[in-house]
Amino acid sequence: MTPAILCRDLHKVYPSKSKPVNAVNGLDLEVLPGECFGLLGPNGAGKTTTIEILEGLLAPTSGDVEILGQKWGQADDELRQRLGISLQETRLAEKITVLETIVLFRSFYAKGIEPKTVIEQVGMTDKANAYVGKLSGGQKQRLAVACALVGDPELMFLDEPTMGLDPHARRQLWEILRQFKAQGRTILLTTHYMDEAERLCDRIAIVDQGKVIALGTPNELIARLGGDNLVEFALLDGATTDEEALKNLPEVTSVRRHADAYCLTVTAPHIALPALMQRLQQTRAPLARLVTRHASLEDVFVSLTGRQLQEAEAAA
Repeated sequence: MTPAILCRDLHKVYPSKSKPVNAVNGLDLEVLPGECFGLLGPNGAGKTTTIEILEGLLAPTSGDVEILGQKWGQADDELRQRLGISLQETRLAEKITVLETIVLFRSFYAKGIEPKTVIEQVGMTDKANAYVGKLSGGQKQRLAVACALVGDPELMFLDEPTMGLDPHARRQLWEILRQFKAQGRTILLTTHYMDEAERLCDRIAIVDQGKVIALGTPNELIARLGGDNLVEFALLDGATTDEEALKNLPEVTSVRRHADAYCLTVTAPHIALPALMQRLQQTRAPLARLVTRHASLEDVFVSLTGRQLQEAEAAA
């Protein structure tokens, strides 16, 4: 089976007066036909640069890229007819209507979907005659996705497609993407919504510092933590406790400290929690808060990079 996306040893270096910036640093990626594949990571990790290279918008410094079995620079017009693209920030003409925008984008393709059908798919029928400049941020985001859909693509690139959408609109778009994938089409998706990645993506690559640091299904990545559940707690007045003692509690597979809180990865909360409470009582360590929850993809990111996703974005 020919991969929908294949890149090997991909590099993108931006020159600088002080030190060259390796935005993409030896990235390998393979996306199979019919997959919804997610790229996760902080801002500055190289996700958008990678996608722009794959879309043919940016030339790599080195490395091999194949999209739907073709290389950029050989039959670019033909290849672009098979792609749908929604950029992280799409600026559309504000003095034309939603319908006129979709009609315009439909004219770029030899074949495609009826504009009114696409507008209905993204839940914007009541805004068909509204000027783009009058739309809310979330409505503009849905319009950008409609522009990517109207050419009836085999492969769709979506960079943060649900940013700014309310929960109902997000779920509407999820259903559109599921229907698109059910037709055997392929999606490459970036998102900062971990629940979105878990619900939509067949496989996920976590990218940091320009390379893939983890790859697998959502369940496989979460399983790497060594437990499906987390126990988070903090002590009054910022008090501390012995981390080695916490690691030795039954069913605890790992312990992580963040600011004034402790996070325990556990395999059986009903065993680990009583043991933890007993330990805190013995050491007279008063609880300020305690939460138990299922492990998530963000926990995987923290485990792999040693920092919170939001912290990584701020640093970038």
